[in-house]
Amino acid sequence: MASTTLTVSDDIKSELKRFSWVNWSEIAREELVQREERTEALEEALRIVSKSKFTEKDADEMSEKVKRAMQKS
Repeated sequence: MASTTLTVSDDIKSELKRFSWVNWSEIAREELVQREERTEALEEALRIVSKSKFTEKDADEMSEKVKRAMQKS
């Protein structure tokens, strides 16, 4: 596994030291993994949408249909 070093300001370092029992490396690693997963999901969604023929006009029409259906309920 690769290693990465992060630089933080002295103020942040002081705050982190207040919670010495927290494994900050693990928290940073988990956050990076989650962000990577979200980025991959967004990229996949963009790939799918880029192939779509669904237009803004279609979206507006569908939105109106949904609104009317909800008002009837």
